[in-house]
Amino acid sequence: MRTTSPGAGGFAPDDYASLIVQPVQDEAVAFQVATQITTDATRTHLPIVKEDAGAGWVHEGDEIPVEDATLGEEIVTPAKVAGLTVVSSELAEDSNPQAQQIVGQGLARSIARQVDAAFFGTLPHPAPPGLESVPGVTTVAAGKKWTNLDPFLDAIAKAETVGATLTSFTAHPADALALAQLKEQTGSSKPLLGSDPTAPTRRVIAGVPLYVSPAVTPGTVWGLPKDRVFIVLRRDAKVDLSSDAYFNSDQIAVRGTMRIGYGHPHPAAITKVTLTA
Repeated sequence: MRTTSPGAGGFAPDDYASLIVQPVQDEAVAFQVATQITTDATRTHLPIVKEDAGAGWVHEGDEIPVEDATLGEEIVTPAKVAGLTVVSSELAEDSNPQAQQIVGQGLARSIARQVDAAFFGTLPHPAPPGLESVPGVTTVAAGKKWTNLDPFLDAIAKAETVGATLTSFTAHPADALALAQLKEQTGSSKPLLGSDPTAPTRRVIAGVPLYVSPAVTPGTVWGLPKDRVFIVLRRDAKVDLSSDAYFNSDQIAVRGTMRIGYGHPHPAAITKVTLTA
């Protein structure tokens, strides 16, 4: 096949960039709650200041004591997430923008689910380590069921104690529904959760947006400061196509891949609000 072959242009990588990369970033909640770093390196080093340089009061003319900061780093090595679909040569030859959209969105949904599953969970290698595998995160016990928003206020305060500001909460759909059904008081029909005037469907907890993802463990709500949680994108979605493996059936394989990793340089700023058994 050549780029000038009939129908091949419909599956060119440039055409698919907007069909795969953007839907992945739009559909994966991870891209919305973390800071994205795009790199062309195999590994990315995230510098960490574990302890600030010291300061103190001194008399006029006295020598200022020297105390260095304690430094560290986290190394993020992006891993590959990929999706594969097979189409007939007839579809490839007769493709139109609608057919491209279907193929691109299908791969995007599959990749986005895997991105979130790794980000909020703890998948086996070679998936990058996610939030569930980060040691030292701050935990908040919320009781046996959601009854009020006090645990989230506690989470916000604990993040502020270590110098961070939570910019998002993310919950499983079942927990998001339970929180949305909380009322201000007995007999009231007014929901306890706030709303964002700029986005009427968005729910807010004490001014912090609440996102929803099936990848979050039920009974857990993650509170994240966006400036302390990173997504390292080594390579945008890339589309390759080949008929070699499906030569006898006259089909074409369309493959979408991304290389991505996660960084958590300040675990104590991450809060995990959980229900107890």
